Amino acid sequence: MTNQEPNTKNVWILVFVAALGYFVDIYDLIIFSIVRIQSFTDIGVPVEEMRTKGEFVLNMQMGGLLIGGIIWGVLGDKYGRIKVLFGSILMYSVANIANGFVQDVTTYGIIRFIAGIGLAGELGAGITLVSETMHRKKRGYGTMIVAGVGVLGAILAYYISEWYSWRTACFVGGGMGLLLLLMRVGVFESGMFNQISDKKVAKGKISMLFTDKARFKRYLYCLCIGLPIWFVVGVLVTQAPEIGQALHAETVLSAGKGVMFTYLGISLGDFLAGLIAQIFKSRKKVVLVYQLVILLFSCIYLTRYGITETEFLWLAFFMGLGVGYWATFITIAAEQFGTNIRATVTTTAPNFVRGALIPSTILYGVFVNWVGILPAAIIMIVLLSGIAIFALSRLKESFDKDLNFIEE
Repeated sequence: MTNQEPNTKNVWILVFVAALGYFVDIYDLIIFSIVRIQSFTDIGVPVEEMRTKGEFVLNMQMGGLLIGGIIWGVLGDKYGRIKVLFGSILMYSVANIANGFVQDVTTYGIIRFIAGIGLAGELGAGITLVSETMHRKKRGYGTMIVAGVGVLGAILAYYISEWYSWRTACFVGGGMGLLLLLMRVGVFESGMFNQISDKKVAKGKISMLFTDKARFKRYLYCLCIGLPIWFVVGVLVTQAPEIGQALHAETVLSAGKGVMFTYLGISLGDFLAGLIAQIFKSRKKVVLVYQLVILLFSCIYLTRYGITETEFLWLAFFMGLGVGYWATFITIAAEQFGTNIRATVTTTAPNFVRGALIPSTILYGVFVNWVGILPAAIIMIVLLSGIAIFALSRLKESFDKDLNFIEE
């Protein structure tokens, strides 16, 4: 089957499985951030060491994501998208079950590293499969469903951690992934990949992204349009208690609740982004509008002195709505490159964008020391959105593009 053929029942089964895979992926991706305090208290980490130990475990997971993005991307182009989709789900599911048995921080970090490698593969493989399988005029609906359903995994993670122990929360995440593997009946390989699988053409050769100047710039621009996403989630919302203090908030702002409302916004945003792109037949226009939404509500948030918890949660929701072009960003990346390196691009791009949070937070820290937390946050969101908008202007519109081509 190619993306020229009409949709069938099996195509929607594929979309459904990819969406559920991303649902579990997001659940397992953020579960540590949600249960960090509870789990560290349980295994005996002193309060004064929780921040540094937490950074160690989170950085281990991030390291796994960055390495896994490369590994799974190359494997997806060499051996097929389906193998990566289910291989990554199996890895992060087993790792999260193992996570429920840890008794010390070192083991915790090692298992989060392994989980990170597994978590790096599912979304890229899923988006690649859906993009290559659905009809070119309708593939936006498929990627919209994958991401819109997927990010709701963050909501479930929050409630499971509220209702049950942190170990049970880990078991639930791993168990959902293993259950999903039993649903793989009816899922098939991309027809475009099958067409080139026996051809003597370079597949999954990551160096191709850097040896051609025009191709490298195209890849770099794809990465840059996603820069503001994780700064909003990882700094503006996650550091809500500190930002709230600087804003003289009436109460201590809850990062946990903020993350939940942000992901609600992201889920709705992903659905709307896909729908609007289909209506106006343009992904670039949608991303531009979303960048402006990010700027608007981030600046309102960062200048809202005396902010209440209710105001914060609404602003977190609307900032989440703005960063809800996540699926559109990955779809744009998939549409910019040929079948022989498409999985490499769509798997590395989201993970490199997540990794870009590290230099972003370092630069943010420098600005905080110079001008204070609120001006620093405003400078960073304006800078990152400016870079994203410029990068967007350098990319060609990819809506309705025929993806049945290869990179020479």
